[in-house]
Amino acid sequence: MGIFKIFNKEKKESLDKGLEKTKENFFGKLGRAVAGKSTVDAGVLDELEGVLITSDVGVETTVKIIERIEERVAKDKYMNTSELDRILREEIADLLSENNTHDLADFELPNVDGPYVILVVGVNGVGKTTTIGKLAAQFKAMDKKVILGAADTFRAAAVDQLILWGERVGVPVVSKGMNTDPSAVAFEAVEAGVKENADVVIIDTAGRLHTKVNLMNELTKIKKVVQKFVPEAPHDVMLVLDGSTGQNAFIQASEFTKATEVSSLAITKLDGTAKGGVVIGISDQFNIPVKYIGVGERVEDLQVFNKMEFVDSFFSKV
Repeated sequence: MGIFKIFNKEKKESLDKGLEKTKENFFGKLGRAVAGKSTVDAGVLDELEGVLITSDVGVETTVKIIERIEERVAKDKYMNTSELDRILREEIADLLSENNTHDLADFELPNVDGPYVILVVGVNGVGKTTTIGKLAAQFKAMDKKVILGAADTFRAAAVDQLILWGERVGVPVVSKGMNTDPSAVAFEAVEAGVKENADVVIIDTAGRLHTKVNLMNELTKIKKVVQKFVPEAPHDVMLVLDGSTGQNAFIQASEFTKATEVSSLAITKLDGTAKGGVVIGISDQFNIPVKYIGVGERVEDLQVFNKMEFVDSFFSKV
């Protein structure tokens, strides 16, 4: 089956609505920054730098964007401020294209030998377990056989919440309860995935950033046990970040990428915040593909991240 356009009208409207607060914040600041200015000069660029940084795009990414715009201004000294939206849009789109792999065609999974194993990491409260539940629902809707592993065993709430999601979605959950060995849960989940010919096994893990060494040891142990059944596993180590925390999400990404090899990102809670610019900065700074974004409460509001649709929604007027 070929790649199809995943952004139907309903998904696009959900994305537009989810980014409303971010857009209002960003374009409100941008409007004030260029008020009374007709051409893009050094003063406007300084103001723009401040707008990007305070919109949680991040300092390093902001510097890159400003440098790119400075190059364009150097060529066209009379660049009108009315063109700034278009120029910013082009530069951010280019930046995201450079730092993300190709967009997924919906909730597709690569063909692998055995179940596709996803380890999900992230601190408590970022929406990690909810993201797993929504992801399971989306995979099941595509006729994938899903098994969940409740290996975030430090919190009873995490285990119970995942079991509830399993019941709600109609997928089995491997659980050994709280204060049990996370790697034992992961072992049983992947073992069940192999025996039952599952398409995907999603393991909820590492719910607290106790110390980098502990986290590293725990994840290394989990990886070793799942490889007994699927040698290439885990196929994806997904870090879930709460977009509404802005700069704190950068810090979490930094800590987790030092502790383990993170291969993809899911950024949640973008609908309740004006800090959606964090998606641009984190994608650029860590050079890790953003796979999924959360733009609302419903299952279908966990969307595959499509960089061009994101930029289009970000720059569409409120």
